[in-house]
Amino acid sequence: MDKSLITTGARLMRRGAIIAALALLSVSPAGAQTAPLPRGAEQAPEALKPFIGSWDIEKLGASRKCTVTFGAEVAGQGRQIRFPATCRRALPMLDDVVAWDVSGGAPRLLDGSGKALVSFDEKADPGRRGKGNDGSQYGLDPKGYVRAAARPTPGRAELAATAAARPTAVDPASAPAAGSVPGRYTVMRQAGRDICKLVLSTSPSANAGASVVSFDGLCPDTGLTIFSPIAWRYEAGRLELIARKGHKVELVFEGGQWRKDPAVGAPLMLRKLP
Repeated sequence: MDKSLITTGARLMRRGAIIAALALLSVSPAGAQTAPLPRGAEQAPEALKPFIGSWDIEKLGASRKCTVTFGAEVAGQGRQIRFPATCRRALPMLDDVVAWDVSGGAPRLLDGSGKALVSFDEKADPGRRGKGNDGSQYGLDPKGYVRAAARPTPGRAELAATAAARPTAVDPASAPAAGSVPGRYTVMRQAGRDICKLVLSTSPSANAGASVVSFDGLCPDTGLTIFSPIAWRYEAGRLELIARKGHKVELVFEGGQWRKDPAVGAPLMLRKLP
């Protein structure tokens, strides 16, 4: 057999294999819908999450459409928006669009000064309609593109933990009088179980507006000895213990004793001794 025919046949086979491979790697419209979300989508504010990702935008009444991607990163007066350069020819309105945001629960396309060029309605997915400042009507279709997952409704445990992490509001008018605070206190990690004693004196400390605090005897609690309180301050119904290294713990008065506030981490309670 002619060697040139063999060589030509081999080349054709290789070319066919390359074409087949490229066909498998090409991205179809369905494949494009599984593209990853823009960076930062999962950490974005909840109000933005339903809109972050890709959309098909079209000018109603005209066969002009393209795909835009609403990003999570800050850009201009809103958030980042991306689209192919060909979109500017298909939809000239996009030529001035530099960002997007959400107003009243609906997305808007913005120019560089933050002015809305197209404001879409609040109609739920799968489609939205909006009027541009050019007088044209535009449609926004999600086409099944992926979206960031909405944050699940917090359960009781999460709500309780969140509430515990917030400082307690204190009414200074109903808080103990400043003159009643100095004295000897028993320190507790659990109600009714004393671990050591503190003395809140009236002697001024090196910390501005604070007085000296000291242990009354030995304290076996490692956390407290590491904290090493050297001063205390009382203001607006909140008692503040100041550590040797400068960090602080605040306490509020409840049920006849002081407790650490916010109530996160290891508990700490003080009860004044007679």
